[in-house]
Amino acid sequence: MTIIGLAQIAIVLAAVLAAAIPLGGYIARVLSGERTLLSPALAPVERTFYKLSGVDPAREQSWLSYTYSMLAFSIVGFASLYALQRFQSVLPLNPQGFDPVPADLAFNTSMSFITNTNWQNYSGETTMSHLVQMLGLTVHNFVSAATGLAMAFALVRGFSRAQSATVGNFWVDLTRATLYVLLPLAIVVALALVGLGSPQTLTGSLEATTLEGAKQIISIGPVASQEAIKELGTNGGGFFNANSAHPFENPNAFSNLLENWALLVVPFASVFAFGRIVLDFRQGRAIAIAMGIVLVVGVGVAYWAEANGNPLLSAIGVETSPGNMEGKEVRFGVASSALFATATTGTSTGAVNSMHDSFTPIGGLVPLFNMLLGCISPGGVGAGLYGFLVLAVVAVFVAGLMVGRTPEYLGKKIETREMKLAMLAVLIYPLTVLGFSAASVLVKSALDSLGNSGPHGLSEILYAFASTNANNGSAFAGLSGNTPWYNTTLGLAMFLGRFAYVVPVMALAGSFAAKKKSPESAGTFPTHGPLFIGLLLGVIVILYLLQYFPALALGPVVEHLLLQAGKTF
Repeated sequence: MTIIGLAQIAIVLAAVLAAAIPLGGYIARVLSGERTLLSPALAPVERTFYKLSGVDPAREQSWLSYTYSMLAFSIVGFASLYALQRFQSVLPLNPQGFDPVPADLAFNTSMSFITNTNWQNYSGETTMSHLVQMLGLTVHNFVSAATGLAMAFALVRGFSRAQSATVGNFWVDLTRATLYVLLPLAIVVALALVGLGSPQTLTGSLEATTLEGAKQIISIGPVASQEAIKELGTNGGGFFNANSAHPFENPNAFSNLLENWALLVVPFASVFAFGRIVLDFRQGRAIAIAMGIVLVVGVGVAYWAEANGNPLLSAIGVETSPGNMEGKEVRFGVASSALFATATTGTSTGAVNSMHDSFTPIGGLVPLFNMLLGCISPGGVGAGLYGFLVLAVVAVFVAGLMVGRTPEYLGKKIETREMKLAMLAVLIYPLTVLGFSAASVLVKSALDSLGNSGPHGLSEILYAFASTNANNGSAFAGLSGNTPWYNTTLGLAMFLGRFAYVVPVMALAGSFAAKKKSPESAGTFPTHGPLFIGLLLGVIVILYLLQYFPALALGPVVEHLLLQAGKTF
């Protein structure tokens, strides 16, 4: 670990914090329907959308109607994206002349992008036409992120309102999140990426002559626009197979800092927006601190593990002073790779600027554990906020049990119904990840897809289902996922991770919105101070670390001990 490396990490985190607080205030105003600086220019566009779609922006929905709208929108999005892929050979903007995407891969990709997962079992530059990349994938990068933000603030309204039968209007929230938040940010970041060297063109490829005189075909396309929303929307799906390790997606150290900033800023801003909507900034600050602690600890562990180099090489006396550079870009180095890996899995982004499969066992354990948490520190756009609020409900319930009084959070009593819904949401992840992982180690075709055997092979399988279930989309890459088994099971894991989780969350929103607000008293457990933050972190350890410990012990932990002993499996 070096001073320069630590400085790089500190600069990114400081820039995120500096932008997240004012951006949080702006998001709060947008989703509260207040006037903003962009309102004069964009309000007519917003009204046009409502008029064309027949939406009454003044009419709010119950939590059930809100959820039905979200599910209907997702179903239509899935069907349209699936059709685009299957018919891409006869559609325009296909300069490469790509064939239709196979049915199982089209199913996996469609499920991936509507759930904000962006798991890619294909190479974008050799599989998807420009039309599919832009009209299909990039559009869903916007609307899947906006859907997550909408659902998060439906839950926030549940806490901020009293005796209300409604939690907002899904179509209004979706439109405003896209039009006023994600689109302006994406335009600015895309222009910055173009300035830093990312291509933005409808040309399919270029022919270059190498130094040896050979001819090489180089794929290009509308890269910068997809890259911008890929990070800002915590999507992660790259235009190229190498993702943010590709020099067109991430040309240099400055673009790498920008992308690190972009994938973290909206999730943290959403937390500060939560504090403003519930009229207590301290509540958002407390959750942001808890998220920040998990993120910083993860970055520290990953950087330390990678900076120490490969234990196997150290055991035989090989100098590893640059650290473990296997699978990393020299232009980024160990520090930026560790930060990117931790940030991209702490959010649900899934973008990569290094090969996670080549990390040391402890370095790879950090992104794996982040996804087993459900990518909630700071989480995906919206998804991190509602995921952490579910944990806050559980933490306050635990505190209530310890002091012997009815637990409350933000003036709302937490009773049997709320705890059942919270635990239903929490249990979705381990049931899906461990269930599908267990099935995969028993299926020969699934085992044949592994690039490694032993503990590392188990880590590859566990990582794949943790990534898809947490709607992250990154991979250890030693696993060949483009098979009928993995395309189907990973697609189901994405579906359950998004929709089976969020339905009880929306039911929580409706339940809290209908409750009265209890005034704060001397016996109220404060949810904005160090004690609550510590309790929240303790709940994370108890709920997630302990239930996954046996699987982690058989995977990265055993692999680490073997390497320390100078052995391989």
